[in-house]
Amino acid sequence: MQKRNLTFWQLWNLSFGFFGVQIAYSLQSANISRIFATLGADPHDLSFFWILPPLMGLLVQPLVGKYSDRTWTRLGRRIPYLFLGSIIAILVMCMLPNAGNFGLAVSGAMMFGLISLMFLDTSINVAMQPFKMLVGDMVNEEQKAKAYSIQSFLCNAGSLVGYLFPIMFAAFGIANVAAEGQVPDTVKFAFYIGAAILILCVLYTTVKVKEMPPKEYAEFHGIDPEKKEEKAPSMFVLLKNAPKAFWTVGLVQFFCWAAFLYMWTYTNGAIAETCWGTTDVASEGYQQAGNWVGVLFAVQAVGSMLWALVIPKFKNLKTAYVVSLLIGAVGFASVFFVHNQYALLVSFALVGAAWAAMLALPFTILTNSLSGEHIGTYLGLFNGTICLPQIAAAACGGLVLSLVGGAQVSMFIVAGVLLVLGAVAVRFVKLK
Repeated sequence: MQKRNLTFWQLWNLSFGFFGVQIAYSLQSANISRIFATLGADPHDLSFFWILPPLMGLLVQPLVGKYSDRTWTRLGRRIPYLFLGSIIAILVMCMLPNAGNFGLAVSGAMMFGLISLMFLDTSINVAMQPFKMLVGDMVNEEQKAKAYSIQSFLCNAGSLVGYLFPIMFAAFGIANVAAEGQVPDTVKFAFYIGAAILILCVLYTTVKVKEMPPKEYAEFHGIDPEKKEEKAPSMFVLLKNAPKAFWTVGLVQFFCWAAFLYMWTYTNGAIAETCWGTTDVASEGYQQAGNWVGVLFAVQAVGSMLWALVIPKFKNLKTAYVVSLLIGAVGFASVFFVHNQYALLVSFALVGAAWAAMLALPFTILTNSLSGEHIGTYLGLFNGTICLPQIAAAACGGLVLSLVGGAQVSMFIVAGVLLVLGAVAVRFVKLK
């Protein structure tokens, strides 16, 4: 079967729902440390709260890949999982920011928040993974870099909206300070509106995207239909037979995602101290810093969107990967030396270059080295290269923070070093 090219709008529709899912994910990543610090968490313990999100992704995404490979319904094979995950995410997004409003003690409020976070990240992972698989399913090798670049653009556009919601609502007069132990209304409204956008985007994808029926899918990927009768190999067998790109790109991923975990965990506390001169989580300055984190992450998203347009211009994907990570490393390290909130905009714009590469290049390299037969399972397993480094970094976060002197801004030097190591690891990647 000739692997036909898709139009721009067909490629766009494949990933459009990612816009809504990423709003949910960006609200989580920009506000989790703020929420738990507000509830009473110690800075040295903050990284432990970040273990749950990647842990749930590690457990869930391989299963979504494995079972969606075997699913065929009227809606398709991937979209049912997208729809289920999104519905659960919407419900939890309305609950998580209210963890401090039920009259619970500090420990009870944080436990409620942890359970909500677990369900939120599980559902986001269930909703997010199908988009990566849809590109692998329906796009030929020639267009995959373009398709993942579009997905990267929409991902960052969603991030931009989610990151800016709290400061936008503060500008509209919604309260940005709450009683001790409670999350400000700016954050609550951000989660509510994000949930509404998510369901609209998912409905759009469900209507616009028609997945290939089994026979057409087999022809498109050159799969022998007779093999469908055989017992599917286990995940361990698939891992054993994984292409070399799976492991070499995975090494790069380890350093990159550990670096970004530290950014998500410590940005709020770092800039509250360096730019607002406060460590008091109940103070107005700390909450203003929390809103500015959204602005900085939004600038990172804009930088990422712009750099995503540059990446396809490189003749060699490995060169693009290395250059992107080194630019990001400079951005991370510069945060340590900057004490002006506006100058930080430049730092986070540079960080966006690394983020753009992380969103597009690993999946382009990996899917080009795979057949279509077990692509969903492999992409689910590959998510381990995203989750494991975050779990390791989160588990060691308190110790690393102590080793670098206890100032949260010092973790940005650590993040910069990690991205440099990721750039070095790119040399081991072999392109198909």
